[in-house]
Amino acid sequence: MVSGQAAVDALVRLLDLEALGDDRFLGMSPPDGPQRIFGGQVAAQALVAAGRTVDPLRQVHSLHGYFVRPGDPTVPITYSVENIRDGRSFSVRRSVARQHDQVIFFMSASFHRAEQGLDHHEPAPVDVPGPDEVPTMLERMAKYPDRASVISVIARPIDVRYVGESGFVPAGDRPAEARQRVWMRLDGKLPDDPLLHTCVLTFASDMTLLDSVLSAHGAVWGEGGFVGASLDHAMWFHRPFRADEWFLYDAVSPSASGARGLATGRMFTQDGRHIATAVQEGLLRRVGG
Repeated sequence: MVSGQAAVDALVRLLDLEALGDDRFLGMSPPDGPQRIFGGQVAAQALVAAGRTVDPLRQVHSLHGYFVRPGDPTVPITYSVENIRDGRSFSVRRSVARQHDQVIFFMSASFHRAEQGLDHHEPAPVDVPGPDEVPTMLERMAKYPDRASVISVIARPIDVRYVGESGFVPAGDRPAEARQRVWMRLDGKLPDDPLLHTCVLTFASDMTLLDSVLSAHGAVWGEGGFVGASLDHAMWFHRPFRADEWFLYDAVSPSASGARGLATGRMFTQDGRHIATAVQEGLLRRVGG
């Protein structure tokens, strides 16, 4: 599977939507992707579409999206953007993704012109090994060749390094842990476009967050474990960042019930700046259940 800068360049092309006019855009999916569209992809593309209708001086500070139907990777996605409001400091957009004349995802996103104000955040976790001290996903999974199809959902443009055991190991090989910590960065370089970095972070945010629900139980994906799907996703962007530099995704699941699990994750740069927060609820069903 393609990785490194070639995979990054492919991701950038994936996020470079075709303008159709009247605030409508066309997005494609990777030809070698999973059987249904990865949620992070459609969320990132929806944000690209919304951002292209906003003054570049206004940066996205929050988004709230709902996954309505599974996406078909063999069919283009049409994104329609509605201008809800352009105020003196804020712009709000609604971005809707459609396939087969049906809505598969919709998102509200708010953009803000930078201002001066109060500044504080909780400290980053301490005593966490750095990204160079933990194995890559491929290194960690090398002893499980039969799980190759399961880890294929981890997109190659993103270097993902679990501090603990991931949910992609076989059932019984994962200890229960209340917190899940994962180092991530884009596995290459991006242009200096803040919207693009934000969209890539949105793409990455959907990759491991729901796994923190399984982590609380020592559960895994696939055989002997669970299948899952994102139901909704929300993010808040707090400080400037680069998605091609390491960040720690510190996630915890405060609740799971009724085949749904809630997960929240904070993202910190290596120097401890809190750059973003994500919250997601997902559907989790036992395989064969």
